[in-house]
Amino acid sequence: MESRADLVATPEIALTGEGSSLEDAYPEPPVRRFEALHFAVRNAKLVVGLAVVLAFLVAAIAGPWLTDATPFEFGYPLGEPPSSAHWLGTTSPGQDVYSQFVYGLRSSFIVGALAAAVAGLLGMAIGFLGGYLGGVIDEILSMVTNIVLVIPTLAVLIIVSAYLSVGSLWSEALLIGLTSWPWAARAIRAQTFSLASRDFVSLARLSGQGTVKVIVKEIAPNMSSYLFLTFILLFGGAVLIAATLDFLGLGPSQVMSLGLMLNNAVSNAALQLGMWWWFIPPGVGITAIVGGLYIMNVGLDEVFNPKLRRT
Repeated sequence: MESRADLVATPEIALTGEGSSLEDAYPEPPVRRFEALHFAVRNAKLVVGLAVVLAFLVAAIAGPWLTDATPFEFGYPLGEPPSSAHWLGTTSPGQDVYSQFVYGLRSSFIVGALAAAVAGLLGMAIGFLGGYLGGVIDEILSMVTNIVLVIPTLAVLIIVSAYLSVGSLWSEALLIGLTSWPWAARAIRAQTFSLASRDFVSLARLSGQGTVKVIVKEIAPNMSSYLFLTFILLFGGAVLIAATLDFLGLGPSQVMSLGLMLNNAVSNAALQLGMWWWFIPPGVGITAIVGGLYIMNVGLDEVFNPKLRRT
């Protein structure tokens, strides 16, 4: 009988018509330890994307410690360009742009991580159960997923945010997460459906393991790389959606964010006044974080998928 390691770690079998031994059927050994790391450090997309995201993450964590100013503090020179006193200048009402930017970065990472976690957990629960159990349960879960999938997410978030008056990053992340899971659920269901027919899963069923145990111990570990890629995509999407809501003035107004910075810049005619230091940093921050995450995703896909690797 085929071993679990052979079934999971080896590439597709080449049909040669020669021999029937296990060595002929599975010519390549299981994935070696640190093999993924070997390809990861040589993947330019992954390295660049990770460097960009880590740079902004460090700025979000350490940046607030480098200034005594707070995002909503007034009393500084009005509309001053970047200088040694104010690294990113000041706003027309007299606020420090640097402090707003670093605190805004922190908010973006918090909302992105929380929303991705909520959407990922929902997507995994629905995708795993539907793909593994099949039958009526799968049909019901697929129907719910398809219904939520065709609903315009941004429009729903705008309406809900307008009526509920989102007051914190936690509530904003929860709203985004509750509307971002359907595509992840469908993708995970398809992968689970494929793995559910493998011999090692059938063996686990015959041994008397329950549904949750089979999913957690047999299926999920063999999808770990795919789940990680899904989380990255959910993270980037959540950052972008949160920035959109904040820019429209529908996010939390008591917490500084990159989208709120853009909203304030537009409201105070920063573009017309030539105050580029007010709206360019948050725009670059949003673009770089989301772009870096998507570039990372492409690079990781090449690392985890042997067919896409470039040695």
